[in-house]
Amino acid sequence: MSRFYVAVRVKFILALIGACCWTAFSIWISQNWMHDLSKLVGWFAAIFLVYGIAIIPGFMNSFAAISLMMDRRPRRKSLASYPGITILIAAYNEETSIADTLMSIARQDYPGALQVIVINDGSKDETANIVRNLQAQYAWLSLLDFEKNSGKAHVLNEGLKRADHDYIVTLDADSYLHRVALINIVQRYVLDPPNTRAVAGKVLVRNSRVNLLTRTQEWDYFLGISATKRMQSLYQGTLVAQGAFSLYDRAALIEVGGWPHCVGEDIVLTWALLNAGYRVGHCEDACIFTNAPTTLKTFIRQRQRWARGMMEAFIQHPSILIKPRLSTFFIYWNLLFPWLDLAFTFGFLPGLVLACFGYYWIVGIVTLALLPMAILLGLLNYSIELRMFNDMELKVRKNYSGFFIYVLAYSFLLQPASVLGYLDEILRTRKTWGTK
Repeated sequence: MSRFYVAVRVKFILALIGACCWTAFSIWISQNWMHDLSKLVGWFAAIFLVYGIAIIPGFMNSFAAISLMMDRRPRRKSLASYPGITILIAAYNEETSIADTLMSIARQDYPGALQVIVINDGSKDETANIVRNLQAQYAWLSLLDFEKNSGKAHVLNEGLKRADHDYIVTLDADSYLHRVALINIVQRYVLDPPNTRAVAGKVLVRNSRVNLLTRTQEWDYFLGISATKRMQSLYQGTLVAQGAFSLYDRAALIEVGGWPHCVGEDIVLTWALLNAGYRVGHCEDACIFTNAPTTLKTFIRQRQRWARGMMEAFIQHPSILIKPRLSTFFIYWNLLFPWLDLAFTFGFLPGLVLACFGYYWIVGIVTLALLPMAILLGLLNYSIELRMFNDMELKVRKNYSGFFIYVLAYSFLLQPASVLGYLDEILRTRKTWGTK
């Protein structure tokens, strides 16, 4: 028996109504908080802090939770024939991981034609030699070797010129594909709405056992990032087809000019596709395992780059804000992130210190209103991802310490790092690649 179908626009309206109701309740219970805080810092600062710390995040959490409760993703189906795909792997000093990445491709058993181009971007280690030695083993493998480092966008565009197939997959050089990742992402692309021109895969953490930081990031990828992409895909506009693992239509890539020369080349490229009127999807069971940053320095650099990439996307594609489509809602959603990150960094963190000394001007009992929706969203995300893991014959690791830090302290790193990324773009600091 077929399931009851609810149109995507109806789901959007229901989620929006529910989120607005929760927001109205949050505003009502925060009146005294707002009044008392305004006496200390003025109404403008009070609104900036209260809305940035509690009201807007509560709206986002409730909208996401209601959306995910209504999400009924159509099942993938086997194809009569599978199209040829070209995989582009930009590599810079990846001698410790490139062989494993290529081995994961060899284990795919993809039914269609396969071309893999490793583009060595001036590596100073043995990356290029390792790939050369493996060419005799893998007939589908070729190497494009650059003597000098010229940037990820440049080498990907050079690889695109040499692609033999109409479907282009980008893959990080330190990633490992699940055995059916290529089949799954191609099926999702072919069976998605006809205006789809890119599909983002599922990125998970491979090196979670290294230290507490990687254990914490395991939950961020498993719960936070995955849920965001799934929700955006429901409303036909995933905002980032990440370079770590995504599939693109070659003609669409050429139409929008390929990868732009900027820090967040994957974000800006995705917005270019959306701005051209195309849809970007998400395949929740096309899994790739990648190495997350293992030090605070590299983690902060990564999140700076992500935040700066979002700023670049707004600067390069401002007209996307007036596109009459559901995904535009999430563009405006992203427009609020600098506000939220600034309020958290310069409001919540000092407020937490004050609360420890008995001054509940910024952080107090009312901020607990965030918890119900945050807990509901977390439980929903976990149940959805658990089902996917079971279907893929994967197991969720009992990573209690990482989960504890993810829930209680992760934002203390994440949001200040994002603020640094915004400052990087405002101050026009030097742009480099090397962190994902």
